[in-house]
Amino acid sequence: MSSSQSKDSGPAAHAASDGESDANVMWGGRFEGGPAESMQRINASIDFDRRLYAQDIAASKAHCQMLARQSIISPEDGEAILQGLDTILREIEAGEFTFERALEDIHMNVEARLKELIGDAAGRLHTARSRNDQVATDFRLWLREEIDALQAALRELQAALIDQAEAHAATVMPGYTHLQPAQPVTFGHHMLAYVEMLGRDRGRLTDARRRLNECPLGAAALAGTSFPIDRSQTADALGFDRPAANSIDAVSDRDFALEFLAAGALLAMHLSRLAEEIVLWCSHGFGFVVLSDAFSTGSSIMPQKRNPDGAELLRGKCGRVVAAFNGLMLVMKGLPLAYGKDMQEDKEPVFDAADTLLLCVQVAAGMVRDLQPDSEAMRQAAETGYLTATDLADWLVRSAGLPFREAHHVTGTLVKQAAESDRDLQGLTLAEMQAIEPRISEGVYEVLAVERAIESRTSFGGTAPELVRKAAATARERFL
Repeated sequence: MSSSQSKDSGPAAHAASDGESDANVMWGGRFEGGPAESMQRINASIDFDRRLYAQDIAASKAHCQMLARQSIISPEDGEAILQGLDTILREIEAGEFTFERALEDIHMNVEARLKELIGDAAGRLHTARSRNDQVATDFRLWLREEIDALQAALRELQAALIDQAEAHAATVMPGYTHLQPAQPVTFGHHMLAYVEMLGRDRGRLTDARRRLNECPLGAAALAGTSFPIDRSQTADALGFDRPAANSIDAVSDRDFALEFLAAGALLAMHLSRLAEEIVLWCSHGFGFVVLSDAFSTGSSIMPQKRNPDGAELLRGKCGRVVAAFNGLMLVMKGLPLAYGKDMQEDKEPVFDAADTLLLCVQVAAGMVRDLQPDSEAMRQAAETGYLTATDLADWLVRSAGLPFREAHHVTGTLVKQAAESDRDLQGLTLAEMQAIEPRISEGVYEVLAVERAIESRTSFGGTAPELVRKAAATARERFL
């Protein structure tokens, strides 16, 4: 279950020292009996929401300080609460804290321990708040930190890609469409394509972080509170830009989690595409790169095997992140305002997606840094498949004055003739070319070499080596 339950929903069963159940204490005497064992298991979220402990304690401290400043609780109670919360934080971090499933969630586990430490003053901490606004605040605080960590990892991955781009700005390789050889490009240019993709991912995460940075604390269960609280104070203390504007929306909104998962799904897809290319490039049919031992594995039966398992796992884990987004969308799509217990299903997919994404980005950065491109293998591949056919068509337009559609037809005829005689375009004699198009001159051979084709791609964003070097330098300024 989640820390995101309402203070007026669902009991817990844990015997208190006076013989009453903690459930009755929590729910104000409304319940006489405890829950069924299966209800207790489905209702409890402490097994996973305990990872919000630091955020829960930070938010409770900010709330306590605000209550004391507003004279809602006494300074003495406020100081006792703060000291008790600090003690609980130390206990949890030292592994000395006992989490009780009967207390359901991180909030009640902390509050119960606080009561053991400081007595009845602990009960004043929950004044003017609910677990509904409490968990929404904790979750936003946690996700904000996760986004920051993911951004830092993405920056490292971009740096690895840019390093490879600079080192291989002029390394020839085949560019593909439909996974068929299309035109020659450089390995550096190819690396920079992923830098751009990841830049958009970082932009989406930045936007998601900006929108989530509103503080729900003080919205209480859904309607606000009659106590004279200062929501701006707690928002400032916790580093939020502002308090959430509407108390109903504050406790029922999970857009911030969904937006993170949506951005994460796109990021995972980009990582999967990179991983798929590494798998292909490592294969015997390509042989474009060698993946280091650090990110490869062998076979238990075939001694010769060298498997790019790091890349394959990246490719596979994309599905987990997309599934997390789809799952939470399905949870939220039919919920009326404000809070529903269904919403405790928000944390596990987000926790898993955040962990998965961070690990995958770190692995991707390691693989990219360790990649050893085989320049000769890539160049040989670029010299097959008639990759300079477009350059020939462009030359016919530029030098022979043909309309492009006619030039396209002539080039296709020349490619067919070369293929039938098992030659490349440079292997055709001038007489053979002129038999198809008399306006072809000796100068055509200048554009048929792959290096010349690459050097000619000087339009902005093109693959000419000098442009790639400039683009890599610009990417360093933009992203690192």
